[in-house]
Amino acid sequence: MDERKVKLEIKDMAKKYDNGDGVEHINLKVYEGEIVTFLGPSGCGKSTILRAIGGFSDITSGDILIDGKSIAGLAPENRPTAMVFQSYNLWPHMTIYENLAFGLKLRKVPKKTMDEDIKKMLALVSMSGSEKKYPGQLSGGQQQRIAIARSLLLKPSLLLLDEPFSALDAKIRQQMREELKRIQSELGITVIFVTHDQEEAMAVSHRIVVMNKGKFDQVGTPDEIYDHPQTLHVASFIGEMNFIDKKDYTIAVRPEDLEVTKEEGDMTATVSTVMLMGHYVLMTAHVGDKIVKCYVNRDIGDTLEEGEVVNLKIGKHTQFPLSA
Repeated sequence: MDERKVKLEIKDMAKKYDNGDGVEHINLKVYEGEIVTFLGPSGCGKSTILRAIGGFSDITSGDILIDGKSIAGLAPENRPTAMVFQSYNLWPHMTIYENLAFGLKLRKVPKKTMDEDIKKMLALVSMSGSEKKYPGQLSGGQQQRIAIARSLLLKPSLLLLDEPFSALDAKIRQQMREELKRIQSELGITVIFVTHDQEEAMAVSHRIVVMNKGKFDQVGTPDEIYDHPQTLHVASFIGEMNFIDKKDYTIAVRPEDLEVTKEEGDMTATVSTVMLMGHYVLMTAHVGDKIVKCYVNRDIGDTLEEGEVVNLKIGKHTQFPLSA
């Protein structure tokens, strides 16, 4: 990873608002061809960082570099970045072709080149033939594809995506994630993605930055974040997690890593509910006054009954001091 070219570097950046909110001591290197996602609850500072990179808000201190050059003092239109917002921001009175051509005209791109580029880009986002349509004639997912195409036509060094799929329904979101991965892979572009949806972050990212109250809790690959959470916040924010207190520490264990066994286990539990989820069964059970979740195979799940006492064996897990 470190041998790859650094595309974006944030150096000890701070952005403070008058009310004291904001972020500080932000340090990050993003490598060429990566999708890096800022993930966290609302108000944790992820969009603040994205807007600072895009030039939509000034930074209080520190520096932001793209390809080794500081962009901190540049206006958004003078930065080698393009931003896609949640709300698409397409002009309703312009056709799709006119929307896509707008930025290219400002850059004085020749008409022939512009037509060729627009045609290629519409093909890339699976929207060929929509040039004469208006945004209002397209679905939300189609409008977002056009918004992404418009940004990519400007050949940005860095593509910034601010919760771009959050207004779409679940099925379309899933399709758009797959499209984004495909487009990013085909073009080899570098993407900074902001979301509060941990499933989305896991699906699209090469690396994830988990944020909490203006700070980075953990930076790592989806596997590292999921399998080796470094804080209780990360453990609780990414995926399903059981927390079991033992003496002076808390055990964090995934539902798939709690095994129902006929042999002696690490604890006993009383089955509360048994729900068929397709190819697996979700069992919830009482351990003392706590409820734990456990994913079990169908063949075991089909034998479980509510009120039954079972043994549970703890598999892969993470431990945190009780004060963590």
